[in-house]
Amino acid sequence: MKKTMLQKPKGFIDEYKHKAGAEKDRTHYCPGCGHGILHKLIAEALEDFGLVDETILISPVGCSVFAYYYFDTGNFQAAHGRAPAVATAASRANPDKIVISYQGDGDLAAIGGNNILQAANRGENIVVFFINNAIYGMTGGQMAPTTLEGQVTTTTPYGRNTDTDGFPIKMSEVLSQLTAPTYIERVSLHDAPHIRKTRNAVRKAIKNAKERKGFQFVEVLSTCPSGWKMDPVKSMKWVKEKMLPLYPLGVYRDLGDDAKITTRPVPVMDPVAVWEKLGISAEADVDFPRGDVAEEYRKLSIRVAGFGGQGIMVTGQALASVALEYGYNVSWLPSYGPEMRGGTANCSVNIQDGQIGAAEAVKPSMLLAMNRPSLEKFEEAVEPGGTLIYNSTLIDIEPTRADIKVFAIPITGIADELGNTRVQSMVNIGAYAAITDMFRVEDVIALLPKLFKGKKQAILDLNAKAVKAGFAYVKDNFK
Repeated sequence: MKKTMLQKPKGFIDEYKHKAGAEKDRTHYCPGCGHGILHKLIAEALEDFGLVDETILISPVGCSVFAYYYFDTGNFQAAHGRAPAVATAASRANPDKIVISYQGDGDLAAIGGNNILQAANRGENIVVFFINNAIYGMTGGQMAPTTLEGQVTTTTPYGRNTDTDGFPIKMSEVLSQLTAPTYIERVSLHDAPHIRKTRNAVRKAIKNAKERKGFQFVEVLSTCPSGWKMDPVKSMKWVKEKMLPLYPLGVYRDLGDDAKITTRPVPVMDPVAVWEKLGISAEADVDFPRGDVAEEYRKLSIRVAGFGGQGIMVTGQALASVALEYGYNVSWLPSYGPEMRGGTANCSVNIQDGQIGAAEAVKPSMLLAMNRPSLEKFEEAVEPGGTLIYNSTLIDIEPTRADIKVFAIPITGIADELGNTRVQSMVNIGAYAAITDMFRVEDVIALLPKLFKGKKQAILDLNAKAVKAGFAYVKDNFK
């Protein structure tokens, strides 16, 4: 007997592991927002077509900036408006994959207007889901290119005036004038019947992409109750009464079986030719021989965290750069809080042999915490049996975990004793080398001119002392 199962589509990550604490079981979208509905329709289609592991999703700046929290696919995050350009690169480098660009109206129709126009004109084999809610939702409810005439926003308090602000841009109509696009349709999420039609459009676009039928564009009229300053029910009614007359639903282009199958060769460049173009000599690589590294440190996922000015990013970059010289595969991924000195900052570093599957250290095997907020935020995320290095100069609490190795090192104090707090990053590298036996001190020092290009010899000498001091402290205080 068949049993009905209610569960998340396999296109979704089962637990939103990139989110912290109680937020792991829900999205970041406002109540009544259409993003969650469209996310579900896309995830279901990917599961039904067996494409979850064959899909790369591009999310740009906007309310959908954290789409990678939810989709269990390959993910890229693009700069504002540049998702079609990133999608083009992903598609051409991986012609056998489904590439989705997921964009809002402020992103696609404003700063990204030229990007979407050119990608459509080239007939790139990508699917673009364009969420049109007639407003900039993420940044406070400003006028967007799709804002309706007379619509009140934070930047049009008296309503959009076409004499000064221009007319709303109708993207489906604009793109349908191009020759290359295969499929263009405008749908809506304002009620159940139209959600079903949106589902069909989503599935058709993804199926076309699977069949390599070029450029697919689905415009989705959606609500923004927060930006519109109305409740979800009224916002659904507003879509029907205000948006539909201006943005008529329907198919604007569908080549169907006449669509040209897109086949593009993957250009493979000779690495030596690439090095020559970049002015890099293969013979100039240091390529240090590896020492005897314990098994637990041969595949590391590291989170380095603290506040701006503590050398967080430099520490991460140095770890990755030095490990690269020992022949490891590495990745470095920065994450900033407020972009100012004193703001939060952390980065993820992966060091291992073999392919690195994910650049972010969601469950790090090592945490290097430079201040108390970072310890409190990331300690619980460390894998059991992992390693915690914390800055005992600034952290005045004891770690709570008993199932991880703990190294309390006065990193800031050691740097201060050397006469410059800014060398904390190299104290970190020295301590890391002593704990893991992955780097030799003399090798790190030999690389300092490469890590700090153009710096005076006095600065290089000071950083060399910092590496030695961090290494010595660990060797002298821990067995």
